[in-house]
Amino acid sequence: MRTSIGSFAGAGLFAIVLGCGDAGDSDDDGSTGSGDTTASSATEPTSDATNPTSATVTATMPTSNDPDTADDLDTSDTVVDTGDETSTTGEPTEPAIHWIGRYDDSDGANHRFGWSGAGFVVRFDGTGASVTMDDAAGWWTVVVDGQVQAPLTTSGGEQSYTLATGLPAGEHVVELYRRTEGSFGPSSIGEVTLEGELLPPPAVTRRIEVIGDSITCGYGNEGPDKFCNFSADTENHYLAYGPIAARAVGAEIVTVAWSGKGIINNYGNDTFEPLPQIYDRIIAGEPAAWDFSWQPDVVVINLGTNDFSTDGDPSEGDFVGAYVAFLAHLREVYPEALIMPVAPLLGGAELTMVEGYIQSAIDMRAGAGDTNLAFANINVDPIGWGCDYHPSVATHEAMGELLADELALQLGW
Repeated sequence: MRTSIGSFAGAGLFAIVLGCGDAGDSDDDGSTGSGDTTASSATEPTSDATNPTSATVTATMPTSNDPDTADDLDTSDTVVDTGDETSTTGEPTEPAIHWIGRYDDSDGANHRFGWSGAGFVVRFDGTGASVTMDDAAGWWTVVVDGQVQAPLTTSGGEQSYTLATGLPAGEHVVELYRRTEGSFGPSSIGEVTLEGELLPPPAVTRRIEVIGDSITCGYGNEGPDKFCNFSADTENHYLAYGPIAARAVGAEIVTVAWSGKGIINNYGNDTFEPLPQIYDRIIAGEPAAWDFSWQPDVVVINLGTNDFSTDGDPSEGDFVGAYVAFLAHLREVYPEALIMPVAPLLGGAELTMVEGYIQSAIDMRAGAGDTNLAFANINVDPIGWGCDYHPSVATHEAMGELLADELALQLGW
């Protein structure tokens, strides 16, 4: 059956150039840009000429879940509406695609995304999966049964892409996550096509949101060195510290991050909005507001690096005031979540100073009655460099381990 579902710690470390191109610090769409880790023998994703057009169930279910009885599997085509959703609480009971991150499905036919790490998880009984997308952002992480595949590269215009093919008949989970950040423009997913029967998605019991800048996006983490020119192929959000920590504690992660952004100043003090002013958006580069229907258990904030990375640092009063206002807004939209600011990627006396500013903001919120906050420092000595002096994958791994430890300490995970 074929189913279409229409710190670096270190006393001497200075404030390195974290905005350095910072993937387009404007709110305009950016450019395109290789390098996902391949950890499976499954075939590499390739473009597929098939473009399903139906959006209703049209075929019977498979007759067997036994991999040894593949000949019994009905290989006729089935199409299921992409609007299928599942609750993120408790054990799911209905077959559905589980969408990850903020998305706009207002046109009834597509799911549009704009933030790093957005995508979907689908569980099915069958042998393969593909997806129809219109996406100039260019780079996606594909995970099949827990194994990372070769990166999926996309281009503008609606096309069909193979995610998995030739799998042994039986139950499988396919995940698709956007590697690139909002400055590369939105992505649109039309149909997910399965060679098999759609099943309920894996249950989600833990949820993390991470808010940040280029570090959180994974800017340049797959670049060969600190002198490389940043491009889409060097940015891999899946291998940034947030997703690494989320996988370590078994949590779903949603990321809201844009390179060069700060709490009050952006890198180079440009004229575009700092992160709190674009935080409510569904799509990173578009003004429409998210409804906050998805509620995290913990919100991690990694901002402040760009505020203090160039001349014209904000005053203590201005920075603390802006941080307090952002914490208050997060509490408004997430009344039950633990809010966890973390130390920005600065060094020496400047890091100590900004940590003090953030602690002052936390203390002010506590004085206003909000005590469900905790500060953490997840910075490490650099283990190599990515583009423009950004954390390498190895450094992100060490940061992710520290964040996972902090989540275990604070939440018992």
